[in-house]
Amino acid sequence: MFILLPPSEKKAAGGDGPPLDLAALAFPGLTPVRKRLLTALRRVSARPSGADVLGLPAGQAADALARNRALADAPTLPVARLYTGVLYDHLALDTLDPVRAAERIVVFSGLWGALRLTDRVPPYRLSMNVTLPRLGRPATLWRPALARALDGPLGAGGRLVVDLRSGPYAAAWRAPGPAVAVRVFRERVVDGAVRRTVVSHMAKATRGLIARDLLASGTDPRTPDELLKIVTGLGHTAELTGTPQGTALDVVLPD
Repeated sequence: MFILLPPSEKKAAGGDGPPLDLAALAFPGLTPVRKRLLTALRRVSARPSGADVLGLPAGQAADALARNRALADAPTLPVARLYTGVLYDHLALDTLDPVRAAERIVVFSGLWGALRLTDRVPPYRLSMNVTLPRLGRPATLWRPALARALDGPLGAGGRLVVDLRSGPYAAAWRAPGPAVAVRVFRERVVDGAVRRTVVSHMAKATRGLIARDLLASGTDPRTPDELLKIVTGLGHTAELTGTPQGTALDVVLPD
């Protein structure tokens, strides 16, 4: 089983390790695109228009731009400590077996493409769906590069891919083998009819809990049916659904 995660806009304040070494990161086939995006991101972050181009909120822009400009020399930290948003708070990596988590989790990123938990990078800010001058959207750049770099390592051997990524990151790479996208809905009764709605904040929290429960359980489902059995056995309400993109595990939260 592989678990695919999105990044988080919220990140640790800084690193405590050596500067970035692109050659040391997982999936070395992604290095050329990483270099192009690093250069473009540092340039745009030095411009007066940088905050607008990157879609940064006013209260966060100065700090984010400063981080981006310092990427080449800034101290790094492991990916396992870098992301601190809602999903990662509920995943609670520091309470899980680090070896098992590192073997199974792949984190997707607008700047780095895909990372392992043990990779060391500095804090940064770049969404997958912004438009960079001269380069365009990172998602467009990453799509062919990720296919070349990941189809073999993550698509071989029949291991199930459990996809917990949000839309722009999920669109950047689709597993060629067995995969299940996890979706989260809230269910309520309206005028006597059961209706489901997509939730945002709780979706991130629930995805983090699903990933945590799967890793903590020590299980390794190989099919969507096995995944469903394990997830419901861990106390979640879920069902399998067919979608145009493949198979989805719909997790249902009570009203």
